[in-house]
Amino acid sequence: MVKLSVIVPFYNVQQYAPDTLRSLRANAREDFEFILVDDCSRDETPDILERAARELPGAVHLRHETNGGLATARNTGLDAARGEYLTFLDGDDWLAPGYFSRLVDSIEELGCDFVRTDHVQCTARARTVHRVPHGRRGVVMSPREVILPADRSTSVDYAYAWAGIYHRRLADAGLLHFTDGLRTAEDRPWIWRLHREAESFAAVGLLGVFYRRGVASSLTQIGDVRQLDFIKAFDQVVRETAQDRDADELLPKAVRTYCAIISHHLGSIERFEPSVARKLKSMSAAALKRMPQGVLDDALDSMDVQRATRLRRLRRRPVAAEVAA
Repeated sequence: MVKLSVIVPFYNVQQYAPDTLRSLRANAREDFEFILVDDCSRDETPDILERAARELPGAVHLRHETNGGLATARNTGLDAARGEYLTFLDGDDWLAPGYFSRLVDSIEELGCDFVRTDHVQCTARARTVHRVPHGRRGVVMSPREVILPADRSTSVDYAYAWAGIYHRRLADAGLLHFTDGLRTAEDRPWIWRLHREAESFAAVGLLGVFYRRGVASSLTQIGDVRQLDFIKAFDQVVRETAQDRDADELLPKAVRTYCAIISHHLGSIERFEPSVARKLKSMSAAALKRMPQGVLDDALDSMDVQRATRLRRLRRRPVAAEVAA
């Protein structure tokens, strides 16, 4: 039996893929498989992955004929995965040697549905440790209980899929797949669904993932229209949370987070192409009108003056019918 399936999407990362693959080799075990998903790369990444398929123990090489984005590539890997446990890595990040064995040990010792881990953020030569925003370590809890409070960073705000390990029963229950086609913020509906519907989780102080920031080809660095998929993602979070049995308690967190993300993008609107910036404003105004208005009122009242003023001004903006839909 395969103990662990590691799903690794790659797209035009020829500069970084060799480091990623070397770190996978340093984590290889006879009961681990590495599912390498090439999302129709146009650089030298396919050649690098073809060599890895021959040389990396446990490698499974899959290729998309058209680019589908990170969510779709991860879903392809999930569909092919055979492991008792599953985890993720992005094609431009890397791992400490032996990290995955320690990760498997942690979830087997705790016996929960999923485990969340800390990580190291790498920007140029700077290294910063980022912690799961949940203070109790190594204690199994209900993930639903750590969604709140609304006005502080909580476990659902730490959405990185690769910062953890997940039992196969979550995949069998349909909780690990991503919303197909989302180009950014694909992990937001995913992490919310996981916390609402899984039964148990724990956070552990295990470091081993090195997350590379500031990559020029990363979508977080590109101000094109794909960035606006965060609106689809958070619309989904609000819509699904509104159907939850604890909607009255959880919706303020979902709406407040959505507002904070809109404000963040508006605050750095100069990085977007002009046409995308205009679309950001109109789509964000429409999103505010779709939110539960009483919950939105409370969310804006709880925010600092600068963000609340920016969002209230946007809320008053007229919205064309085709954008509001």
